[in-house]
Amino acid sequence: MIGVIRVFTTENKEILEQHGNIISNNYHVSTINNCIPDQPLGIFNDETEAIAVPKIVELGKRLEQEGCKILTISCAADPAIEELRREVSIPVIGAGSAAAYTALTIGQPVGVLGITDTAPAVIKNLLANLIVGYQQPEGVTNTTDLLTPIGKERAIEAVKKLIAQGAKVIVFACTGFSTIGLADTLRKEINVPIIDAVEAEGLIASSLFK
Repeated sequence: MIGVIRVFTTENKEILEQHGNIISNNYHVSTINNCIPDQPLGIFNDETEAIAVPKIVELGKRLEQEGCKILTISCAADPAIEELRREVSIPVIGAGSAAAYTALTIGQPVGVLGITDTAPAVIKNLLANLIVGYQQPEGVTNTTDLLTPIGKERAIEAVKKLIAQGAKVIVFACTGFSTIGLADTLRKEINVPIIDAVEAEGLIASSLFK
């Protein structure tokens, strides 16, 4: 089983299981989804990431003890990934690095879509000179802002701006875009590859699992 670590707190079972369902439906593997406590707005800056790190590590250790063979940190900043890898004996995959490595295999100019002021460091560092633009949807500052019709609309507008800047590939730098099904919407409207970070982490995790 693949353990999916969600880095924001929710009691909504449908939202909690969304990322695991994406992985299961795409790659035909079983998942278990758990979220860290006391972070209803998730991770959206350095302070909230620092607070989340020990929670992610503890949750990952528990999921290993419960029988998970692979862990995914379902956040594009890859928070706590090195700390967790030191504490468990199973592979740990981060959504951000998975998405960035997928973009590298395409080798075309990349537009990055996120919810913070700048792209997560792991994505910037891996993609380096391939990035031609970064956009944060207007009015979206945390993952819960995406769970509204206007949030999704602004995200689509931001992607169109990235393409106007020369992007030939779009990389999601927030897994909240996966939660709202943005990739499927864009693929019907836009003829460039869309790299969904949850799909990317699931591809790598499922390959290891199988």
